[in-house]
Amino acid sequence: MTQNVPTRVVATERALDLIRTLQAEHGDVLFHQSGGCCDGSSPMCYGVGDYILSDDDVKLGEVGGAGFHMSPSQFEYWRHTALTLDVVPGRGGMFSLENGREVRFHIRSRIFSDAEVKALEEAEAKAAA
Repeated sequence: MTQNVPTRVVATERALDLIRTLQAEHGDVLFHQSGGCCDGSSPMCYGVGDYILSDDDVKLGEVGGAGFHMSPSQFEYWRHTALTLDVVPGRGGMFSLENGREVRFHIRSRIFSDAEVKALEEAEAKAAA
């Protein structure tokens, strides 16, 4: 029996609601998991075309129709975790589209099980072949 390949990133209903609001205001959006610097390590939401992804950035999946990306170095830290995009009270990153709404996107994570890691590795190997 083949193990189902786990999803690397999902979103809560609160996050999906905020994504829909931002899409209605700004059009298509994308997420990039910040690796520190000015806005800490927050998921940042940008209008498509307002943030230039690197050819090396890793796309973990989509949430609410928005691609979720991170740099290769960040991916090395997060590769064994399942991420959940959520919304919490606070201020968004200064360049993130939710800024000024008194809520911000937030990442929750859990470590993949050994079986999930194996399924991901098999899927990646199959995709590379």
